[in-house]
Parts: sequence; structure tokens; C-alpha cells
Amino acid sequence: MIFENKGWENTEKAAELVCQYAQEHGLEYVVIASKTGYTTDIFLDTFAKAGVKAHFVNVTHCYGDLGPGQCEMTPEKRRELTEKGVYVLTATHALSGAERGIAARYGGVTPAILMADTLKMLGQGMKVGVEISLMAMDAGAIPYGTEIIAVGGCGHGADYAITLVPGHSNNLFETKVIDIICKPRIS
Repeated sequence: MIFENKGWENTEKAAELVCQYAQEHGLEYVVIASKTGYTTDIFLDTFAKAGVKAHFVNVTHCYGDLGPGQCEMTPEKRRELTEKGVYVLTATHALSGAERGIAARYGGVTPAILMADTLKMLGQGMKVGVEISLMAMDAGAIPYGTEIIAVGGCGHGADYAITLVPGHSNNLFETKVIDIICKPRIS
């Protein structure tokens, strides 16, 4: 599905499409980019209402992204999601982490930043989906060699979902994007 506009207003429809796709294709793992956890709540509710079982991974921004020592997800929300069986992952971004700091200090572009910007040519959500999948793979939150669904967006909420078989970040070219479930027309 192609959404006419990007943004939060597509989240519920994206959740429905992902749920339907997971059920039709027998996919069990859904990795969601959600800095606060509220997007993940929508996916949990949608899957529960449809009676579709899945393993969820919520990937937050890393500590320090909001400010030194700060994370946008509250400890209460982290606990709530964890109690619901969600694997909550907070880690350095696979395609920007330390490289962003190096580029800021010394100028220029690094290979991972170039890769991230290249993926963004297919939409912000494509870059996010690949990146959070690498992070989930590196953390052991998803099984190696398994097709999963990755959900991202263009700022807030979810408007982009892909299926892929991710590699580990140290072998990221093993990653194979399979399908685009939904995306905004321009992101």
C-alpha cells in the first residue's frame, strides 16, 4: 500500500497491513522503531484483536539522542512493554552511532552514513527498517536467517513496513529486503 502522505496518521492502517501480512505469510517476528513505545502499543492491540501471535521487538533511540544520559522511553513504559512480552532494545544505531560523532568532529562522510543516506533514497522508513533489524539481530532479539517484518516511519508513528532477512551489522550485506508492505508516496 502506498500512503498519500507520511506521518502518524498512517500508524493504525500500517498495523493492520502488517498484521494481515504476518498472518498470510506466517511471519512471527515484528521489529518496530518506537522511541516512546506508543507505536508498539498500537501494533500489540491490532495483533491481539485479530488473534495473531507474534514476537515484538521495540527499538528505541539510544541514550544520549535526546540529551546526555537521556532516553525518550520512560522506565514505566519500558516495564509495561516488557511485561507484555515485548523485547525492548536500546542500543547504538547500527548505521550512524560512532560514525556520526567522527563525521561531526572531522568532517566528511563515513561508509555507514553513506549507506544510510543511500537507503533513505527509498524512503526514511527503508533506512530505519534495515537499521533496526541489524540492531535486533546483533542483540539476539530475533533468530538468525529468519524473515521478519520491520516497521519504521518518517518521524512519528509508523508509515513504512518491510520484510527482510537481516544479517548482523558486522556482515550487513547479508541483509536481503524482500517486500515493502506499505510506505508513504514521498518520505
